[in-house]
Amino acid sequence: MPSFSIEVPGEANPLTENLLVHTLRSASSSDPQQIQTGTKQLQSWERSPGYYKHLQSAYLDRRLPLELRYLAVIQLKNGIDKYWRKTATNAVSNDDKTVIRSRLLDSGLHESDDRLALQNALVIAKIARFEYPNDWPDALSGFVQTIRNASQTPPLQLARALLILLHLVKELSTGRLQRTRRNLQAATPEIVHVLGGLYGDTVAYWQRSLTETSEDVSTTMKLSLLAIKVLRRLLVSGYEQPNRNQDVVVLWSATQQQLSAFIRMGPTLTGDAKALLDKNMLQLAKLHHEMAREHPAAFALLPNSVDLAMSYWSLAKDYGQSFGSRDVATAAIGTDGDLDEKTTTEKLALRGLLILRACVKMVHNPASTFKYRTPEDKEEKIAATELLRQHLLSQTFIQEVMEVVVTRFFVFRPSDLREWEEEPEEWEKREEGDGEDWEFSIRSCSEKLFLDLAINYKEVLVQPLLQVFYSVATPENEDVLFKDSVYTAIGLAAPVVHGQLDFDAFIRDVLVAEVQKQKPGFNILRRRAAILLGQWISVKITERPLVYQIFQHLLSKDDPLNDQVVRVTAGRQFTKIVDDWDTKADELLPYTDVMLTRLMHLIEEVDLTETKMALLNTISVIVERMEHRISPFAQRIVSMLPALWEASGEEHLMKQAILTILARLVNAMKAESQPLHGMVIPIIKGAVQPGSDTEVYLLEDAMDLWAAILVQTAQPASDEVLQLVPYLFPIYEFGSEHLRKALEITESYVLLAPNHMLGEVRVPLFAALTTLVSTLKPKPEANGMVCNIVEVIIRAAGTSIDHIDLSAFTRTLVEGLRGSWVAHCTTGPLAKDSPVDGIVETDYFAVLARLILASLGSFTAAVGDDATMKWLLEEWFSHLENIGDPSRRKLMCLALTKLLETNQPFILLNLQSLMTMWTDVITELREGAEDANGDSLVYANNISEAPHDALEAPEDARRRLLTHGDEVHTVNLPDFVRSTLRQAIAACGGSFEQDWLVNVDKEVVNSFTQLGIM
Repeated sequence: MPSFSIEVPGEANPLTENLLVHTLRSASSSDPQQIQTGTKQLQSWERSPGYYKHLQSAYLDRRLPLELRYLAVIQLKNGIDKYWRKTATNAVSNDDKTVIRSRLLDSGLHESDDRLALQNALVIAKIARFEYPNDWPDALSGFVQTIRNASQTPPLQLARALLILLHLVKELSTGRLQRTRRNLQAATPEIVHVLGGLYGDTVAYWQRSLTETSEDVSTTMKLSLLAIKVLRRLLVSGYEQPNRNQDVVVLWSATQQQLSAFIRMGPTLTGDAKALLDKNMLQLAKLHHEMAREHPAAFALLPNSVDLAMSYWSLAKDYGQSFGSRDVATAAIGTDGDLDEKTTTEKLALRGLLILRACVKMVHNPASTFKYRTPEDKEEKIAATELLRQHLLSQTFIQEVMEVVVTRFFVFRPSDLREWEEEPEEWEKREEGDGEDWEFSIRSCSEKLFLDLAINYKEVLVQPLLQVFYSVATPENEDVLFKDSVYTAIGLAAPVVHGQLDFDAFIRDVLVAEVQKQKPGFNILRRRAAILLGQWISVKITERPLVYQIFQHLLSKDDPLNDQVVRVTAGRQFTKIVDDWDTKADELLPYTDVMLTRLMHLIEEVDLTETKMALLNTISVIVERMEHRISPFAQRIVSMLPALWEASGEEHLMKQAILTILARLVNAMKAESQPLHGMVIPIIKGAVQPGSDTEVYLLEDAMDLWAAILVQTAQPASDEVLQLVPYLFPIYEFGSEHLRKALEITESYVLLAPNHMLGEVRVPLFAALTTLVSTLKPKPEANGMVCNIVEVIIRAAGTSIDHIDLSAFTRTLVEGLRGSWVAHCTTGPLAKDSPVDGIVETDYFAVLARLILASLGSFTAAVGDDATMKWLLEEWFSHLENIGDPSRRKLMCLALTKLLETNQPFILLNLQSLMTMWTDVITELREGAEDANGDSLVYANNISEAPHDALEAPEDARRRLLTHGDEVHTVNLPDFVRSTLRQAIAACGGSFEQDWLVNVDKEVVNSFTQLGIM
């Protein structure tokens, strides 16, 4: 019979348990239409009361299909993260929580399907993280009780109890709140006591019964594996000082005996038993390593830990015998070492190296290793350090470790060399990981361990290392693999051995010859040469021309031994050569043409985006280092970028790298970069356009490029540059993340095209700046940038400032200053907080000062009446004492003096404040002046004609002219005060003294008179 269904909006379907089951059936079906409909309906019910209770009911109903139940428990698990917290919007109700909690124990212990059991265990753990112990005090104890009664508990229920306990402990031990971890620590001793017994019993049982191939043995091994997983986490996270707990001490000793027994048993087992034994072994190794890493003192002081570390080292040393290749010629034949998965022996050897590294760190970096809060902790730290120093890290042992690491673990494996041949780019990328995988890779961990030893035991290791190095570092020695491993050590130890090794002589006498040898396997040494030079360049190399020639040779595709791995490695490492402090652009110039050509060809050759970006970064660094000298090569560099941009697709990191190199090119070429505008400006526009797909990813880099374009553009600006201005205003609204750069760009525009900024875009510009200055009062730096832009606008406008409406902006400043004046006038219980203070108030007054100097009429029109001027001047003179910058003080002094030209009572009544200010500021300026009556801030007349950097950026020239035209640097303050005061006296018609001067204290008048101005 055909089925007809009508899809209705989710909210039209009231939630019932039956309807939920029907919807889950649809969402878990194989029909895409039903899946979409069911999923939408489930999403609409997420916030409905009873939804999660019904989901649990569906999961618990074993009559329903497994896939339906699986979807139900997944939905329940996801909902806990969103809605279980009490403070969450639409949180699960307390009644529903009670129902769900009451069914967790039973649902967890009796689930027969492994997939469902795992998801349900995660549900229980997530709920416990929120509710244990306050709302769910028996979250742990219920499952611990099941384990306590293990002998009467069916194996399935016991396994489920252990699985749930494992995830409970995982969740609680990773909690960010200290309270969560403390709650776990309070419960840990009981759990360890119970679980330790079960673990010991299960291990003893299957050790006796391993000869049998029964299901019972496999089940018991799985139980012991779950038990040790829980115990491992409890021993590390459940105690502050594990070594002080007797159960831990007993268990620790048992794990050492078990590990030895398991290792002996390994070769005798196969199949599932072997796999389960290996997993049990690796859990013990993880426990030992994590204890050494997280509780260093406890590790050292627990029984037989030094012997344990030595045993791990012996295992690692034995593994080293079979680790590396012996001969290049045979390494590429066969499949030795080609297993995708690491062997158990390799994993154990890696744990051994990690434990050894943790021990070295304990002794030589205790400040970041140990956490001690009590005198007892401190004593334990001292005892642990001394124990390791005396009984583990002996001179003989350290030398042995260095020898094994260098001669065994630094040597390439057959699988490495085959991957080099078969997947060169992937292999090179993995090897270039800078040791980020050191906790998961034998070679990377060995390098870290070697470096630790080289730094802390240089008196023991340097001479033996150098002896080995001198024995192999000859052109006659052709043991490529061993040479590579020794050169690896010399590269890592560069900061330690540089004082005793003539590396320049090694480059001249050995390396130059080795990178030119045409013999099988010498591509390995060519790759190593590039890495070695990259490691030593910042330490001690003076033979730089030789280094440049070596890299030029290594990047040549014409040489058959320069395979892709060699050339890509050289391309990456050349970044370090160019970026070094002592690399000189003029010395690099003769090699630049060839290097750039070969790097660009290599970028076209490789496939991986990450590799292309690394090589592009090398070109970017060359551009930055070469500065203006890059101009002849710029067109070639730019010509390859469009194809890379198109090919990158959604790979935004590549686009960011392209924007970075364009910005560096623009900055390097300065005014000569204008031909790039046709390509660059559309890219900027696309990235900064509000709502564009790339805005989120590229805005920051696009703004850097935009800023560089403006700094390096000569006047007059092109229309295409000016058409970008409106895109600034939406960026202002983003806040602090991009605001600084947007304000820098705005100021650059004012300097570059003042007429445009004061013409077409004036209204939106001042509206945006007014909004900003009203909201940035608590942010002095950003506020200062806004005020500085307005200062530059006022200066750029000159006399035409009268035709520009600054009233809204000025009103905002005055309102802020009024609030400050009111606050400064109130004290005691009625005291108010100042809305603007300190540097912000200085910036406000600086804008007003610029307005006064530009146009007194515009200032008086913007500020208002005499009543406003009265309190404003009172606040202004009061604030002068807080201004430390002499330039700012002089600016204020010029502006306040110019107010005398109004001949208004509001300024004449402040004659005492004016004279005090004149005396202070002029005295200060005369201290640094050549002329006793001069002004130290006034530039000499010929300074604008003085020679300047011929390669300065166009904006630097604009700023220089702006500075040289500033009244602060052109107007002699004593002369200005003299002439302005004489005009004021004359304007008063002979009544100046009796009307105004009479109000000034004689001491103030005498101090001013002594300046000799009047």
